[in-house]
Amino acid sequence: MDEVGREEERAADAAPETARRGRRADAVLAVFVAVAVAAAGLAATVELAGRSAPAVEGPLVREASFPITKQEILDAGLSLKEARYWEPRPDGSVQCKLCPFTCTIPEGERGVCKVRANIGGKLRALTYGKPVAVHVDPIEKKPLFHVLPRARAFSLATAGCNLGCVFCQNWEISQAFPEEARHLDAPPARIVDAAVESGCEVIAYTYTEPTIFFEYMMDTAKRAKKRGLKNVWITCGYINPEPLRELCTVLDAANVDLKGYDEGFYRTYCKATLPPVLKTLEILEAEGVFVEVTNLLIPGANDDPQTIRRMCSWIRRRLGAETPLHFSRFHGAYQLEDRPRTPAATLRKARDIARAEGLQHVYLGNIFLEDGETTFCPHCGKRVVERRGFVVETLMIAHGRCAFCGGKIEGVWE
Repeated sequence: MDEVGREEERAADAAPETARRGRRADAVLAVFVAVAVAAAGLAATVELAGRSAPAVEGPLVREASFPITKQEILDAGLSLKEARYWEPRPDGSVQCKLCPFTCTIPEGERGVCKVRANIGGKLRALTYGKPVAVHVDPIEKKPLFHVLPRARAFSLATAGCNLGCVFCQNWEISQAFPEEARHLDAPPARIVDAAVESGCEVIAYTYTEPTIFFEYMMDTAKRAKKRGLKNVWITCGYINPEPLRELCTVLDAANVDLKGYDEGFYRTYCKATLPPVLKTLEILEAEGVFVEVTNLLIPGANDDPQTIRRMCSWIRRRLGAETPLHFSRFHGAYQLEDRPRTPAATLRKARDIARAEGLQHVYLGNIFLEDGETTFCPHCGKRVVERRGFVVETLMIAHGRCAFCGGKIEGVWE
């Protein structure tokens, strides 16, 4: 995910540390909400994702207790909007169906995302219309290199995430409790109006994990489409197929963080599993959403050359050789601050591997390396887009075709 500056873009207004510690101590004493991904379901997903996908090691269980009352929600100015993709259970709990964790949530509790709560026997979307970050970014920052170069993206996020990545760059808002985060009151209509007024061509759902504010994203995206704006989703891809297919009806492009190609890495570093992410990528491709992939290379964690090779092979076979792949340099963050930055040599080696596996568009981010952000025509080899940071210096693509040879270059160019 793109890095949000600590000053201008910091959105989590944390409660005093003593209150935070007290809240978490209370949570430990509360009844745990056990959530699991069924092993059989994951095994089926692995088969669909391809024979070379890593094997499943059994159910992943995350325990969490995030109690909240209706009065606390109202006092914090949060939303009681009824969520979608859930079902009631006879004991008064509800089961969320939005993401692969399928949390079973007792009355007065929340799922692992911290933002979907059971209040009065109904699942509530606490952050609907309550963004904690709203900014105008160059679309190259997402990163999306094959979507409307030089476009301005009206970017928004709410608090919360359904993953628990120990290296998260935006942990101040992704891991924040929504009741402790400074938020705006910005319903979908207000977001779309602001995007149009600011001259943006795109609305980007980004920074944290947009899946957890699904209803807000869907309603905003529908309005945006009617106003002629494009919608892009910057995501970890941890969502169930049914809501994803609905989301695809309003999406123009997505950048999916494929955090690694190893089940052990996902479980240890992300508190999640790999197969649902692979399935998300396949569904996006099948539904006609333009896809770019980002892989943050962490030294000693997911930078093994053979694992990178298997990942690149899977991308080429399942998504297509023209799928843009961004290898991103790691900088210490959150609970992984002591890990060194990714060496430039590792990034160059990853690019060599990806190209050898047949990927046509491979980029190196969070570091300046020669041609690390350059788009080459896959037909004639000429430089068709030259970038420096988030600035497009040269653009030689017209109507989706190379200005030199006329060859088609995949992307959303108009």
